[in-house]
Amino acid sequence: MTTAFVYAPALDHNEEGHPENNQRGPAVEEALKKHDVWEQLIHLQPREATYEELVAAHDYRVIDHVQEISLRGGGRIDQDTYVTAESYSLASLAAGSVIVTADAIMAGKAKNGFTLVRPPGHHAESQRPGGFCLFNNVAVGARHLQAKYPDINKVLILDFDVHHGNGTQDIFYHDHTVYFLSIQQCDGFIYPGSGTLGEIGLGNGKHYTLNVPLPAGVGNDGYAAIFAEIVAPAVRRFDPDFIIVSAGYDAHWVDPLASTLVSAEGFSRMSHTLVQLAEELCHGRILFVQEGGYVLPALAYGVLNTVYALQGEMMCLDPLGPNDQPETDITKLLADIKALHLIK
Repeated sequence: MTTAFVYAPALDHNEEGHPENNQRGPAVEEALKKHDVWEQLIHLQPREATYEELVAAHDYRVIDHVQEISLRGGGRIDQDTYVTAESYSLASLAAGSVIVTADAIMAGKAKNGFTLVRPPGHHAESQRPGGFCLFNNVAVGARHLQAKYPDINKVLILDFDVHHGNGTQDIFYHDHTVYFLSIQQCDGFIYPGSGTLGEIGLGNGKHYTLNVPLPAGVGNDGYAAIFAEIVAPAVRRFDPDFIIVSAGYDAHWVDPLASTLVSAEGFSRMSHTLVQLAEELCHGRILFVQEGGYVLPALAYGVLNTVYALQGEMMCLDPLGPNDQPETDITKLLADIKALHLIK
């Protein structure tokens, strides 16, 4: 397989001590080079998304607000979300990088792709940024695909970041052409506090949003059950023309921002399942876009194993190993989801 890869590490979008900092991209780069994967990828040059491409996913006031803060030298969107003097340009570059990768796949220059970018995007709503995110990279990419390519009508966005992709859900909540499937921890005081079972879409978008709200303590076995019993049948029913993945690796058991127990093996299984579904349903068209992941080794090897899956390699490297705690049982949760969404 040939995998397109766009790298936009946003080194000047940085705040010392913040979890979402400029060490994240280089950590992944180092792992890909160490294991001789870097040179096997089709490296593409990033470009900034145009104003018109950003407006396809966001109210113009959101875009102008981020730009204004950058122009005055930086500041804060909220308690968690910072902006530097370079952040408007770098956030535009992150969103544009998804477009570049998607175009390469559609042009047949690559089979599939991974976009290693920051700042992340899945918390950025149509009307406001937040949660470390400025522009919603996957939403911009989905809207670009639908606008440019007549044969891309239905886009699936699957989000396995441990935090709910509230921004992506908001943008497509009334839309039946984009199916949003999100798996996240929801108990406790975990950001952003959305992603409950009853959030299923509205109007034409009803039942085109599917949330899997997890308790603490779900690991590889629980996620495998989710993908077998919920993800695979829901994706097959929707039958997408293109799959975009919001790939956050903060469900790893070492990550301090949540309480799930996934290891590198779990992310490898998820990635392989998604690649196989893309092969089955949409000519292999699948694009992973970096979101969260704040412990550098867990992030780096999560991405490495996803790239192995994209290349069709049955490899899994896991220097951190599994977690030995017993997993929380989610049998009833899965039954409730299947009943609500009529999944057999």
